[in-house]
Amino acid sequence: MDIAISSAGPDLEDLVRRVEAGEAVVLTRNGLAVARLEPVAPKSTWKDMSPGARRAAIDAVIAAQPKLPDDGISAARIQDFLYDEFGLPK
Repeated sequence: MDIAISSAGPDLEDLVRRVEAGEAVVLTRNGLAVARLEPVAPKSTWKDMSPGARRAAIDAVIAAQPKLPDDGISAARIQDFLYDEFGLPK
């Protein structure tokens, strides 16, 4: 699709949607092509990924998480400090 730069302004949002959908958009000035709109990166979704790629993405997120010290503190142990023997707050 070729469109004049002067008329692209009001339709910019629509043009970007077309580019995202895969349509080629060329901006022209005085009938000559001066710019081409194209997506920054191909659009991919979780469903498009192979199971191996999904697993790798999950593993990368897990590996990026900070490791907490294992000092033996658990929710049950913390409750001992917050509640008395009857389950009421101290």
